[in-house]
Parts: sequence; structure tokens; C-alpha cells
Amino acid sequence: MGFYEKHILPHFINCACGSKPMMKQREKVVPHARGTVLEIGIGTGLNLPYYQASQVERLIGLDPSEESWVLAGERAAHVDFDVEFIGLPGEEIPLDENSVDTVLVTFSLCTIPDPVAALRGMRRVLRPEGELLFCEHGLAPDSGVVKWQNRINGIWGKIAGGCHINRDIPALLDAGGFTVTNLEQQYIPGTPRIAGYNYWGGARSA
Repeated sequence: MGFYEKHILPHFINCACGSKPMMKQREKVVPHARGTVLEIGIGTGLNLPYYQASQVERLIGLDPSEESWVLAGERAAHVDFDVEFIGLPGEEIPLDENSVDTVLVTFSLCTIPDPVAALRGMRRVLRPEGELLFCEHGLAPDSGVVKWQNRINGIWGKIAGGCHINRDIPALLDAGGFTVTNLEQQYIPGTPRIAGYNYWGGARSA
């Protein structure tokens, strides 16, 4: 890991993903989490203020960036439920099958190298009656915007930690073994259209 990825990128992502429009989107999804929660890509803990302590028994935050955990740990000190941070030592989520009630993933599927495999892993650890909550930016519905998403996707990824701006989120959820039960979508106000088309809602194991 180079200097940029270790010392600059976590702060850049914390700033970009912590903008007011992005936080507004988080607020629409995170409060629905309940029980034992696995947050994929907890990063610097931007979702922590939106969890409902009365509904959450335990939060497991998974992220490969130890540098981000430092910032997340500072935010975790101010919540009223147990927070545990775990890394990703291999390709499989290091939790037992059917061990969590909610999986939350926000603005993280864009950076995962194999999002379908990751979603299948989320499905494995989710209890049969559990729910996947998601809030992700991705492929826009307008051809003119899509053209630019495809054109600059590679460059964007190099400066934004591997982020892809042109992923078809509903299609990925389907390929990962989920049935979407609630889906909303729009361009996020105040963000570039190429990176601001947002999908959010809930899904259950197919």
C-alpha cells in the first residue's frame, strides 16, 4: 500500500462521502437496521450517527483499511451499542452462516473488486429472515451520462480507491442471490451526475 492509499485516501473518502447530500442518503437507510448488524465497508464510520440504538444489539464493522478504523473508532465511542471492527483476511467474510440480522452496505459496492462474490458472501452470513439494506451510486438511466461514466470510469477508479461509477446495482443484487423488496433511485442533488445516481432500499435472500 502506497503513501496515497495509506495516508491520504481515507481522509479524501471521508470528506467526499461525508458531504451533506451523501449523509442525507445514509439517513434514509441506516435507521432501518436491527439486531446484529454487519456493515460492509464501514470505513470511517459515517453511518454510525444514524443507527437506532433501541433496535441494534451489536454492530460488526468490516473494512480492509486499518487507517479508516482509527477514524471510525473515534465515532464509535459515542454510540450506545457494542461496535466490533473486523478486517477481511481472505475472500470470505469471517463470520458464521446465518449469523446476522441485517447487512448494511452504503457506497461500498462500487469499490469491491468482485461485487457479486461479495454479495453472495453477505447472503451466506445473513439469517433467512434477515434483510440487506443498501445505498449505492451507480449506472445512470440517461445515455449521455452513461457515455461519460464509461469513458472516465478507469481514471476515476485510480484516484478514488478503485471506485466504479457505472455499476448496475439492481443487476448485481440479483446476481448475488437477492430479491429487491424496496428500491428507490434518483440523482443526488449537489453531486456530479456521472457519480451521483443513487439506488437505495432493501433486499432479501432469493
